[in-house]
Amino acid sequence: MEIRLLTENDAEAFWALRLEALETEPTAFSQSAEEHHAMTIEQTRARLRANSADSSFIVGAFADCKLIGSAGFGRRPEAKRNHNGLLWGFYVTERWRGKGLGKTMLQELLRVARAQAGLERITLTVNTGQAAAKRLYSSLGFQVFGHEKRALKIGDTYVDEEHMVLQLA
Repeated sequence: MEIRLLTENDAEAFWALRLEALETEPTAFSQSAEEHHAMTIEQTRARLRANSADSSFIVGAFADCKLIGSAGFGRRPEAKRNHNGLLWGFYVTERWRGKGLGKTMLQELLRVARAQAGLERITLTVNTGQAAAKRLYSSLGFQVFGHEKRALKIGDTYVDEEHMVLQLA
């Protein structure tokens, strides 16, 4: 098992894993699979190239050289919001769930994020139906600070989300 920051060389693997996440768990993400299809591998490569541990990055988990999980982190560039970080796009393939991989991957993301100067808090949103994800986030110190009804609309179905925060300072 290897957990590391993704680079532009991981573009194809990340693009495919992200598509799997969006197709497998459509209520867990604000982006749709159709929207993802509009992004090319080259755009994904450029996005990964632009990532740096200074402001935004994506952590990936690999087994047998195959990407099996990922989680993103980013910060707003505005001076008044730059003390905030955002954990986004957390996903682990179904076969690898329940084995502690997600927690290990998120611990690495938090380790890298905490090294950033001026970062005071990390927020995320979680679908209210994703009890396992919420338990995982809570085990890492995240606390619910709000509930958003009808945060997502997928066809005629609405999805509520909880907003969670990890205070670092």
